Amino acid sequence: MEYSHNDAELIQQPIGYWSWAAFHAVVTRTRAALAEIGTTQPQWWVLAQVARADTARSRDEMVRLLENYLDTGPEAMEREIDRTIAQGWIDEDSEGRLSITAEGRAFYDKAAALQDELWAERHAGISDEEYLTTLKVLQRFIHNTGGRAWHH
Repeated sequence: MEYSHNDAELIQQPIGYWSWAAFHAVVTRTRAALAEIGTTQPQWWVLAQVARADTARSRDEMVRLLENYLDTGPEAMEREIDRTIAQGWIDEDSEGRLSITAEGRAFYDKAAALQDELWAERHAGISDEEYLTTLKVLQRFIHNTGGRAWHH
């Protein structure tokens, strides 16, 4: 691939623009690929959390966990949980605990395989060392600007 600028010029480029452009490209690609198999990114988050949980989480716990993913918000996550239930991928018991259905497990496996393909696509030509450095640099930018990320 060709870079947009030479190294001396790249060092002067604004991180805000390039982090936004990367975010936009990754999220747009991910959402388009998930739409092709009939789901949304927030529905994937719900399904993945339910499928991977050691113990069933309540709807309220799930909303609190996911509401800040990409600034989704609690109302939107409530709707996405409802839609995931309507798809038949998860069930909600009388106490609000969510569990995966057999249909949901099959769909989760399909979507997880797609996510693995997307990961490989995004990481093509990027070493683990480069990726680690990138994440550490981005977290330092967040820290230096007084920002907050999900881990705070």
